[in-house]
This record gives sequence, structure tokens and C-alpha cells, in this order.
Amino acid sequence: MGIPVRAIETTGVIDKKSQLRLDTPLPVVGPSRVRIIVLFPEEEHEEISESEWLRAAATNPAFDFLREPEEDIYTLADGRPFYDKG
Repeated sequence: MGIPVRAIETTGVIDKKSQLRLDTPLPVVGPSRVRIIVLFPEEEHEEISESEWLRAAATNPAFDFLREPEEDIYTLADGRPFYDKG
């Protein structure tokens, strides 16, 4: 029987030096050895489109807690409109 492991899904960029740069810090206290699985398209593509990001976030089970009624704390009357003056 193997050692239990925990998976964390995140995103990042592989730079020109072939080094992985994560978009956000990992919730891991280090130093610690980790095992990395890198998934990337077989063909060269441009950046992931905004609609792809939104679809991925909307279907990712990591955000399921946001559908709970106690998380629904804002209404359309909250806040003020933002008008970009740039």
C-alpha cells in the first residue's frame, strides 16, 4: 500500500528557461518534496480564452461551496457601479 497523497489543482506558465511559474502560491508548508504532473496542449496555442477560464471555474468542484445558501450574501443593491475613466 502506498503513501496517501493530496492533489492540488492550480495554473501557471512555463517560462523561456523551461521553469514552471505558478499563478498563485501553493497551500503547502515547505520545504517539502512534491510530485508534479504538467498538463499542456499537444499543439501550440495562444493564451486560454476568458470563456474557457470561466467555464473551467464554473465547473470546478473546488468552488462548489459557493453554491451554498450561506455564501449568497450579496444583492444587486450592494456596492457602487465602477466606471473606467481610462
